[in-house]
Amino acid sequence: MVLENPNGVRIEQSLRFTFKASNNQAEYETLIVDLPLAKDLGVEYLICLSDSQLIVGQTNGTFQVKDPLLKKYY
Repeated sequence: MVLENPNGVRIEQSLRFTFKASNNQAEYETLIVDLPLAKDLGVEYLICLSDSQLIVGQTNGTFQVKDPLLKKYY
């Protein structure tokens, strides 16, 4: 996970899960961790980038969330 402000200051963090997670679950978990951290840093506007077309599509509303487990994350 990388948070970067408009001045180019970066905060990089690695996550390690103590449970089995699919790639899609890991993408959602990372997003869930990032949001409170961004808020704590005073972020007012956030752009989230991901290499997961499914997660991006679900979060921006172009894809339906069909998987019951991913619905909980959504």
